Amino acid sequence: MFKTRFTELIGIEHPIMQGGMQHLGVPQLEAAVSNAGGLGTINITIYPEMDDFRAAVKKTKELTDKPFAVNISLAPGLNNLFLTSKKRALN
Repeated sequence: MFKTRFTELIGIEHPIMQGGMQHLGVPQLEAAVSNAGGLGTINITIYPEMDDFRAAVKKTKELTDKPFAVNISLAPGLNNLFLTSKKRALN
């Protein structure tokens, strides 16, 4: 175990965090990283529906009891949607 502020705060053994990696941030890889002592990550953007994402989180929890992260990246097209929504909210 390699103790750092990060490992103590997150509750992991090694100061390693898996990147979001589009299309690779799935429960199986996340669990492998977390079970090895790092912080695994699943990527929300690869799941077309929230039910699919919920199923992925459930699968993750079946594969590991260790901490994990969710990568909530925004695709460039979504940024415009959020900006438009903000502008409408301000008017």
